[in-house]
Amino acid sequence: MTEHRKKLIEVALPLEAINEVSRYEKSLRNGHPSTLHLWWARRPLASVRAVIFASLVDDPDDPNAPPAFVEACRALDGKDFGYENRNVQTNGDTPRMRLFDFIEKLVTWEASNDERILAKARELIQLATDGDLPPLLDPFAGGGTIPLEAVRLGLEAHAGDLNPVAVLINKAQIEIPPRFANLPPVNPADARRMGAGAWRGAAGLAADVRYYGAWLRERALERIGHLYPTCNGEPVVAWLWARTVKSPDPAIDAHVPLVRSFILSKRKGRECWAMPIVADGRVRFRVVAGAPPKGGDGTIIPKKGARCLITGAPIPLDYIRAEGVAGRMGALLMAIVTDGGDGRNYYSPDEFHAKVALSATPKWKPEQEMNRKSPDLVSGRGYGFFTWADLFTARQLTALTTLSDLVAEARAQIEADARARGMSADPTPLRAGGRGARAYAEAVSVYLAFALDKVADYNSTLCPWHIAEEKIVHTFTRQALPMVWDYAEANPLAEASGSFSTAVKYVADSLQKLGFGREGRAYQDDARQLGHPMPLVIATDPPYYDNVGYADLSDFFYVWLRPTLKDVYPELFSTLLTPKEAELIAARHRHGGDAAAAKAFFEAGMFQSFKAMRAVSHLEYPLTIYYAYKQREALPVAQIDLDEAAEAEAEAEASAVESPAPAPSEAAQSASTGWETMLSGLIKAGFSVVGTYPMRTELSTRSNARETNALASSVVLVCKPRPSDAPVVTLRGFLDALRRELPAAVHELQSGSIAPVDLAQACIGPGMAIYSRYSQVREADGTPVGVRKALELINAALDEYLAQQEGEFDLETRFAVAWFEQFAFGEGEFGDADNMARAKNISVDGMKALGLLKAEGGKVRLKSRKEYASEQKPSQERPEWQPSPGQRVTVWEAAHRLIAELNSENGGEKGAAKLMEKLPGSVVGESRYLAYRLYNICDRKGWAEHARDYNDLVQRWSGIHDALVQLRNRGVQGELPSGQD
Repeated sequence: MTEHRKKLIEVALPLEAINEVSRYEKSLRNGHPSTLHLWWARRPLASVRAVIFASLVDDPDDPNAPPAFVEACRALDGKDFGYENRNVQTNGDTPRMRLFDFIEKLVTWEASNDERILAKARELIQLATDGDLPPLLDPFAGGGTIPLEAVRLGLEAHAGDLNPVAVLINKAQIEIPPRFANLPPVNPADARRMGAGAWRGAAGLAADVRYYGAWLRERALERIGHLYPTCNGEPVVAWLWARTVKSPDPAIDAHVPLVRSFILSKRKGRECWAMPIVADGRVRFRVVAGAPPKGGDGTIIPKKGARCLITGAPIPLDYIRAEGVAGRMGALLMAIVTDGGDGRNYYSPDEFHAKVALSATPKWKPEQEMNRKSPDLVSGRGYGFFTWADLFTARQLTALTTLSDLVAEARAQIEADARARGMSADPTPLRAGGRGARAYAEAVSVYLAFALDKVADYNSTLCPWHIAEEKIVHTFTRQALPMVWDYAEANPLAEASGSFSTAVKYVADSLQKLGFGREGRAYQDDARQLGHPMPLVIATDPPYYDNVGYADLSDFFYVWLRPTLKDVYPELFSTLLTPKEAELIAARHRHGGDAAAAKAFFEAGMFQSFKAMRAVSHLEYPLTIYYAYKQREALPVAQIDLDEAAEAEAEAEASAVESPAPAPSEAAQSASTGWETMLSGLIKAGFSVVGTYPMRTELSTRSNARETNALASSVVLVCKPRPSDAPVVTLRGFLDALRRELPAAVHELQSGSIAPVDLAQACIGPGMAIYSRYSQVREADGTPVGVRKALELINAALDEYLAQQEGEFDLETRFAVAWFEQFAFGEGEFGDADNMARAKNISVDGMKALGLLKAEGGKVRLKSRKEYASEQKPSQERPEWQPSPGQRVTVWEAAHRLIAELNSENGGEKGAAKLMEKLPGSVVGESRYLAYRLYNICDRKGWAEHARDYNDLVQRWSGIHDALVQLRNRGVQGELPSGQD
């Protein structure tokens, strides 16, 4: 019988480096696949590429790994690919550490199109899979990150999704570019510019998108250019409007503006505001330089309504909504913004510009009804938005419909040019796999339609003006369509943010940098009914309970894509709007407001999906699932004592009665329904969870972490099919296994410096691996132990282990931990401290002498981080702090001095490294474990500020270590303190 070969993802990942690159990736724009077309809750390329790669290759340190693969890993060297062998230097020269260093390079943004790196990754996959690469399926493909990365790594990728917008995005990433790879452009300007061999990848296709995008814009200028006049001889960037309603004050008969702020620009040297002028019972605006009085507060009163600028009368929110529903809401021009060459110029509105805007008459408009019950849509808030056309002004509709019509004309021109350049006249359409002139023209038109969607995103009445950056903010700043009172109307024919030219550039740049291997397939499919005949590797990012209403939101784009591309993909755009009923989210508005019915629908659908995945999953490769962890989704952590739980179970077994379940804590009652549903569905469908990886994509830096309780943005669940003959186990047996196996897993996570804030989520993996390897865990009376209780017990076991780690600390540190748990850095009575110290065979005076605490006036308190920082700050009278000869440094002191140095103005990781060099090696390593324990206490107590200190110390541990290595490489002598590696 062949021994099981563990895939790398079942063992370990260089998680910190992957998360670091993922965080950096969020700041990228130019050429990133996310700029091809907007989609919500995309996973970072770095984390996805790492997960897919690590799911396919073996752990090279596994004795059953293929010898050729192991040797290939052993031969990996950063000198060949331009990276440092950091893991090898830190943790020893093993095949796994060499592979880790390669992965850290593979996941970088620069490697996305580095053919040498990608070719080596594909070679390693080939060796690990014995040359038999399995296809990969993402049944919830969404924005397409997973299929795209699978194609990059040389796999045959399949992308399924119910949503036609998502399907089209995937086609544009994994189907279309490989089909027309390495072809020169067909447009007359570029066709003869370079030889055919110079147009690598999708460069030719991208060049045609740019050319025909410019061609289309020129024709739009001819037809509707008169609707976008200049101002003072300068091209207009935006017109700034305020919504208006009739004043409810019966004394006047006038519309008054609804404005959140009168400030137009906060940019230094260009500060200005729109000053309201009331004359003859009417309101108009004049642009005034400088800052307005009282900060420029507008007329809107958040959550209450507004005030009348003419009389000061209150305007209730219900009144505003009623006016909107009745169709009586108007708009008033506040200012005109132009491109002055050296920056933005702001001009007072004039009657000519207002009249031109109102003169526009679109030939058609998207009159499909919006879902007025969806809480994510502005239509559900009662402001009078009934159809999708209601989100746009007449001029915006005219521009968008004109551009949409022109895409079809461009398609005909592209086909003619393609035939003239010698491309096949094969009439097979793109949807049927065509590769001739017709299919190529249709392909280019898909990307032009994406540019149109970008224009729509920047040209609705839900686009505010950014007063600091002086630009239009697009519609979807978050996963919803909230109301915007004063909005910016872009000039789609200009060369600025929100224009068609800018949109075409983003689309073409993204297309050109996609990078791809094999041609993939994208299709409209229901994840609950997968019909693939072959075994597949499955990696997916399923819907997150009720977090995002994808179908409702994507209608914003669908209503523009459908008329533009329905001739290209008639089956994909056969319905007036995107499918809603089968969408797998817990949307109460689709179940008559019944939360229980929505929950039941989601749970049943997820189980059916996982069951379908189980039927087609390749048995040799793990299933990987991304779960977006939200801050409010607390894990179910009950205050359970495992000894009491085991004793209760034993008594119940002896008396054959039901064991009493511990009362759930408040945290347990607020447990994430999404978490439970995800895990329950997986286990019920026949999967075992074998690992979890918190994928942090933001909030790692100190400044950010201090502002927010930083939690992992997503967790990757690693699962394998559970054997059909898996045994049943009692609750007591499960508890025994938890206590026996979880500590080693936690220790390994800590050794890798996983952030304390992520430790509980990461421990779900090894904990649920124990729970899910059994067909069932049963109480003494035979009642199944559910996922919620299993999660509570896993967290209780984690708490118990962290408390047990205190036994490794010195006595003074143990006292400090116990005192901290009661008082943090506040004061307590001397008598209480004395009793606690005597119980540990130490004294308060001794700890005062060690510098751990202050004891004055009958009160005792632990020394604060600021006090340590003050001691460590060098001055003319005092050099940098260091232990005096023979001075004993406790684990507590070491940890808090390192934290103080990390937070000092001139310290940071380099300062902490210099301090670490001075500390005894016996306490340095233990200080990291102390940080986990203290974070655990702070988390339970709700002490967020203190928790961040301890989380930060662990999270920056490798940075301190790297700085220490650099310090020593510059000539500082001495051995690496023990326990740091």
